[in-house]
Amino acid sequence: VKITVRRIIRLQRRSFHLIADAPGEPLGYLLGMWRKSMNYTAINFQEKLAKFSDHWSPKIIAQMNDHHFKLVKMKGDFVWHAHDAADEAFIVLDGEMGIEFREGKVDLKAGELIVVPKGVEHKPFAKNECKIMVVEPAGTINTGSAGGEMTAEDNVWI
Repeated sequence: VKITVRRIIRLQRRSFHLIADAPGEPLGYLLGMWRKSMNYTAINFQEKLAKFSDHWSPKIIAQMNDHHFKLVKMKGDFVWHAHDAADEAFIVLDGEMGIEFREGKVDLKAGELIVVPKGVEHKPFAKNECKIMVVEPAGTINTGSAGGEMTAEDNVWI
């Protein structure tokens, strides 16, 4: 099988791992060349947020290692839930929101962040539309162990 940079990129996107070198060139060299030729591009939150209007339906905009960066528009009350295996970070981009905990409540506004530890029950809410970014491990379901009708489709990229 002839291994080209295009084939390596395609295989990497499918999460395959190559262990063989390309004929005549070490695989590490080809990967290094690919990384050097990458087109680095900033991700604009406002452009991404303009692409959807539904509430409580996270959209993935980036991945870092095994974590997804998701944009969410929220309004009203979400469900009580917990994520048993991972922490969850909420970063408020625009508007105001709150998170109820069994022991109290935290209010957040644009420019603020909270990390909810794994296993902690919480219920996000927003009186008016609020735009946030959530950072959590890839594959995390928005309703955690609660499930239900507010469970959003997973792995939706914009």
